[in-house]
Amino acid sequence: MTERQADTSDEGFSYNTHLNILHSPLEVIDVPRLVDQCEQQWYNQTLCQVDESVVRLGVVEGEYHWHKHENEDEFFYVVSGRFLIDLEDRTVELTAGKGFVVPKGARHRPRAPERTVILMVERAGIVPTGSS
Repeated sequence: MTERQADTSDEGFSYNTHLNILHSPLEVIDVPRLVDQCEQQWYNQTLCQVDESVVRLGVVEGEYHWHKHENEDEFFYVVSGRFLIDLEDRTVELTAGKGFVVPKGARHRPRAPERTVILMVERAGIVPTGSS
């Protein structure tokens, strides 16, 4: 398994980002099983690739760092929990069943005040940690 460790958070935990594609086309993806197996505080696993995009699973709690993606949009969909996206001028709150697109170039900081399960859709070449 290819793993890319991002920086340690201000709260002292590691961001565990797995860039390997876990499932091929025509495979069933058991998201609840993956969530149940997750013990990390901020976990991100690439589930599959769809054309030039990937779908990633996030099991998160705490704050990520401020960053942006210069050339890629990023879609967040909340499966369970509560997810906040700080933008320069406001904070967007998402709960189960809600989604939001952060457009390319927008500086943002994802936060989860409780254990939250999200799905993300973004271009396959995106660097999840972004740039400051």
